[in-house]
Amino acid sequence: MSLFRWAPRDAEQRLNIENPAVPLTDLSLLSVLGGSPTDAGMAVTELTSLNFSAVWRCVSLISGLGGALPLNVYDKTTKQPVEHSLLDNPHPDLTPLEFWKLSYVHRTLWGNFYAQKIFKRGNGTIQYLMPIMPNHVIPGKAKPTPANPSGKVFQVTDDAGRTHAMTSNEIFHLPGLGYDGVCGMSPIKMARQGIGLALGAEKYASTLFGSGNLTSGILQTEQRLTQQQAEKLQVQWQEKLGGLARAHRVAVLDSGAKFQSLTMPNDDAQLLESRRFQLTELGRYYGVPPFLLFDHEKSTTWGTGLEQQGLGFVMYDLHPTWLATTEQRVTKELLGDGLIARYSIRQLLRGDSIARAEWSRVMFEMGVLNANEIREDEDLPPREGGDKYLDSVTAQQANENALTSTSLGPSSANS
Repeated sequence: MSLFRWAPRDAEQRLNIENPAVPLTDLSLLSVLGGSPTDAGMAVTELTSLNFSAVWRCVSLISGLGGALPLNVYDKTTKQPVEHSLLDNPHPDLTPLEFWKLSYVHRTLWGNFYAQKIFKRGNGTIQYLMPIMPNHVIPGKAKPTPANPSGKVFQVTDDAGRTHAMTSNEIFHLPGLGYDGVCGMSPIKMARQGIGLALGAEKYASTLFGSGNLTSGILQTEQRLTQQQAEKLQVQWQEKLGGLARAHRVAVLDSGAKFQSLTMPNDDAQLLESRRFQLTELGRYYGVPPFLLFDHEKSTTWGTGLEQQGLGFVMYDLHPTWLATTEQRVTKELLGDGLIARYSIRQLLRGDSIARAEWSRVMFEMGVLNANEIREDEDLPPREGGDKYLDSVTAQQANENALTSTSLGPSSANS
């Protein structure tokens, strides 16, 4: 039986300090009260950090990719795909994409994903996984026992505010980067100073624009003007010199009137520029390159340069940091003996059309892939007879014959 009601509750109720379901630990209490303030004076929590567009982008990018990629199950010995009911339907309401996407959202924000294992009656196999908000769980370590060989203990607070001590037999835990082997560290807490600075700069910029500091200029007169006279002078000035059609006209002022042009102060412009640096800084925490954060100022947006950056993101960050850890934890805790979980990332690693064609040709001639497997990668339906693998020796002989025929030419071949 699940400890949690799978029903939507508004954020105000979830974060209300009077809600008994909110565990009053030091970290969760800070979250309820708005988080500890940063040096920039901005309070940063896992939820408020999403107001920073770069955080939203990193979280949505990693969770979107992790949720959308196929998570397949294979036999360890034969490497053949195997159907698995839990991975095909991990939750009674959420689709597999939605469930695994949520797991990456929790990990990219809190550094951990927790789900209660719901077992089938009778045979003891896992039927569903019920996600738990990470701030409802406090992981710890106890002495290993035969019933709990890992020694992990989770203090879980349910919807009624009651705390339950649970083990890895009951909780599926996906930790992020950590240092104690028990839980992962929250990327938001590690980057909160930079996020606070970015949010502070955004707030200052909004205040700067909203305060009228970007007024084009000021008309001054030596005479005291009434409100009506001031508005009339403003309208006359705008009618004479406002708009593109009146650009470069010479202004004639009388009665001691003076015009003073206003520009953005250099210090304010530099502060706005610092927001770009914070975008790159946050990308380092998540391993997301600038072009995926829509910052193209110092990177190419054309050709193989962009493609290679995308491949580098998959090979050096997305797969080892996020996907591989999910594969191994799912294999260890959710699958039976002799089964392994693997993401299919060929779609992400394939290059442009020319590179894909060359790669497919080599794989086909080596007998690694058949025609239908290549067609599947290209989102094409299978064709009859396409399941046969080409013998690499036969392919090599065919290539040699083709080269010989080309070098001899038509006349030599006929003779």
